[in-house]
Amino acid sequence: MNKKEILTGIIPDEYGGLRLDNALVKLFPDYSRARIQKWIKNGDATVNGKNMRPKDVVTGGENVLIDMQLTDEVSFEPEAIALDIVFEDDELIVINKPAGLIVHPGAGNPTGTMANALLHHLPEILAVPRVGIVHRLDKDTTGLLVVAKDLKSHTHLVEQLQRRTVSRKYIALVYGELISGGTVDEPIGRHSVDRKRMAVKPSMGRPAITHYRIRKKFNGFTLLDVKLETGRTHQIRVHMAHIKFPIVGDRVYGRKMNAGKNSTLLKLSNFSRQALHAAELSFIHPKKQSEITFSAPLPEDFQELIEILECNQNES
Repeated sequence: MNKKEILTGIIPDEYGGLRLDNALVKLFPDYSRARIQKWIKNGDATVNGKNMRPKDVVTGGENVLIDMQLTDEVSFEPEAIALDIVFEDDELIVINKPAGLIVHPGAGNPTGTMANALLHHLPEILAVPRVGIVHRLDKDTTGLLVVAKDLKSHTHLVEQLQRRTVSRKYIALVYGELISGGTVDEPIGRHSVDRKRMAVKPSMGRPAITHYRIRKKFNGFTLLDVKLETGRTHQIRVHMAHIKFPIVGDRVYGRKMNAGKNSTLLKLSNFSRQALHAAELSFIHPKKQSEITFSAPLPEDFQELIEILECNQNES
């Protein structure tokens, strides 16, 4: 089944000097180089309203629009899945995503996603690229996401993300006792062997910056406030593992816990997902042009982890 899809974006200044096809591969990482080159050659991609060749060099700051026919690779149908809607108006929806809910259908997960739920909640959102989803959370990460209800709002929110003016604050529980807060400024790209994983790639990755500060210290663990400056796949999980303070419960980038007979460690080792929650989201409203901020409390399972650590702290 073919469907029409529109991609919009602004080429970041740091991409200046790249070939157009290379810049668009970075700008739209969900699509292959071959597919992007085909769109450019077919005239489906315009840069500042004009067609260019794949080898033409960009300077940065150009407006890109790709208007193409896309072949669906998975079924994509409305499903009556409950959504925790924090806010909704004519332009957007803010959702508090639970653990276990995949954001968008993909290979192996054609149904049961937040996107399927959005189509059921608002059928006309099918006309918006990626049913309005402008950023994602991992399946087992909880917290706030904003969804655009029309193309104009979608473009506005995507531009804010690209300009790094959207504020995304997380709460994370990590192994180890950090002495102070800090910043991880390390590029991230696909793992060279396991393509399902991401990794710090100093020479080949995309820029990735994560700020963190201590929220509370526990025996052997630290609760952090984390702020994203960029939004790479698995960014917080990769960066915290890179500095040797992996997130509790992270089965991909974390560590195996030797709990022994320690009751506290046993309870933490049984936590079945990464202890990561998108707690606060701020951005400029596409129509009202004023900043709005939303917050979501820690989910019950994460709060229970904190209570376990607090009890252990008091007993020691």
